[in-house]
Amino acid sequence: MKIYNTATGRKETFEPLVAGRVSMYACGPTVYNYFHIGNARTFLFFDVVRRWFQYIGFDVRYVQNITDIDDKIIAQATLDVVPAAQVAEKYATAFIEDTNALGIEQPDYQPRATQYIPQMIALIDELVKKGHAYELDGDVYFAVESLPGYGSLARKNLDDLKVGARVAANTRKRHPSDFVLWKAAKPGEPKWDSPWGEGRPGWHTECVVMSQDLLGDTFDIHAGAIDLIFPHHENELAQARARTGKPLANVWMHGGFLNMRGDKMSKSEGNFFTARDVLQKYDAETVRLFFLSKHYRSPIEYSPELLDEARTAMANFYDALQFVGWKPGNDAQASWSDEAKARRDEFIAAMDNDFNTARAVSVLFELARAIKNEKDYAIELRREFARLLVDLGGALGFFTDAASRLEVGGALTGKLLDLLVGYRIEFRSRKMYDMADRVRDDLAALGVELKDTRDGTVWSVRHDEVE
Repeated sequence: MKIYNTATGRKETFEPLVAGRVSMYACGPTVYNYFHIGNARTFLFFDVVRRWFQYIGFDVRYVQNITDIDDKIIAQATLDVVPAAQVAEKYATAFIEDTNALGIEQPDYQPRATQYIPQMIALIDELVKKGHAYELDGDVYFAVESLPGYGSLARKNLDDLKVGARVAANTRKRHPSDFVLWKAAKPGEPKWDSPWGEGRPGWHTECVVMSQDLLGDTFDIHAGAIDLIFPHHENELAQARARTGKPLANVWMHGGFLNMRGDKMSKSEGNFFTARDVLQKYDAETVRLFFLSKHYRSPIEYSPELLDEARTAMANFYDALQFVGWKPGNDAQASWSDEAKARRDEFIAAMDNDFNTARAVSVLFELARAIKNEKDYAIELRREFARLLVDLGGALGFFTDAASRLEVGGALTGKLLDLLVGYRIEFRSRKMYDMADRVRDDLAALGVELKDTRDGTVWSVRHDEVE
């Protein structure tokens, strides 16, 4: 398996710290509002990374935090005239609800920043004593010049950072890029006692403490969106190196943006849709296919037209399954025919090449076409392709409730459709073609298509029209 490592700028063979196990940390939300569909791309993709490792046999320990104390939370609480903790709890609950609605599996551990305040204070105190941090009027800053190699993750050097510093930067800091570890309390804000007075931790310290507590000093993969490389992940790495002398993670993975009219989708810019908004119009699998049809490191333009295409494509997958009468069972077979194995190998090769979901999805499309290809493939092989479609699609998070979706109203619906198909066959045998055509056309108007095959007449539901 090859993974693009931001730290080195190239694809590298993935070698876990412990054979057969993957330790993975992904930055979660700051819970001050509903997350937007651009955030959903990041959350959903790393759900796929986790699923893929599990599919190929790894034991995965996946941690995703919730930042429940932050300037943005405090600002929202001020607007709402409620305690900051109330805002955080409201939107943390919403985050879990919305990720569930998107078909994202919950992490193994989901720590909240406020649960780790004592450990954060201990880390900051240790950095001060080692000369990597200093106190300034109740605030504590990390001294970037104390750590050789600061800026390596983002490929920045201190001289360039100093030249590019904002004019309004805190001139009392030793270096413009020194970042806050502890913020002195302001009136009305949440606060905790510390050696430097009452205050609260900085964002960059939170993730270091939570990730190392649950995964160890160094773990396999640290993940997030591309905008977290600097300063957030750079500053996490700096604290870890100053504390232990070791890298925080061996592999740093970063996903691309979802853009809106060419610009990054962002709450601060106001050019966004929440995940809740989008899920009112599109089902979770459609959203997943829309994202996975592009490589995770490439930008995507938000497009209702492309989402419509993804919905049609998902309907085609289900139509293919129904076309050969797929039923839930042991879709992950012990062995596959040569034709199926060749397609499975293509899929695995794509995913093992830096999680190339775009190519992997194209294999799913090829399988769907083959399933409907009566001319070139016998029915048993097409049914095997259907099992493979569900097996491989499941590794990406698709078809988790395929049986229910294909049922479309329960067993009675299927029996009634079979009865109508039987009437049509009877009409045709009696040369009552006008009545046979009427049955076909009336069913088509309801979203049910009939197809006469060499194995008999089969019906399928156009799933893009079924709620």
